[in-house]
Amino acid sequence: MFRAIVAGEVEPPPVAKLIGFEMTHVDPGRVVFELEAGPQHANPMGTLHGGIICDVADAAMGVAYASTLADEESFTTIELKINFLRPFKSGTLIATAHVVKAGRTIGLTECDVTDREGRLVARALSTCMTLRGQ
Repeated sequence: MFRAIVAGEVEPPPVAKLIGFEMTHVDPGRVVFELEAGPQHANPMGTLHGGIICDVADAAMGVAYASTLADEESFTTIELKINFLRPFKSGTLIATAHVVKAGRTIGLTECDVTDREGRLVARALSTCMTLRGQ
């Protein structure tokens, strides 16, 4: 399903449309999302709102983790942490997420959010729990 979203064969989820990010690459355990940040994403100080950065990172980490699960499995995020490292106003942000550790029940994912020049804007970590059955 994720590869079909990247290929444009399947509609992205509603949150991707709302915020404006898109998945540009997916491999099992590794995902890249991009966001063209503009004035619609600004906070009162004119920089990109931290919640937008967090949402893109969360989506990337979630897809990275979900890409490692079996068809009958799902997951939920049980912890999310982000460090904002430099201000960003507008342009392309790239969120690259990967699975650090995928255990039977608990997994850890990480995401670097960079600008086009590769400068680190934020780093996020997410702890996920695999769900099985009802």
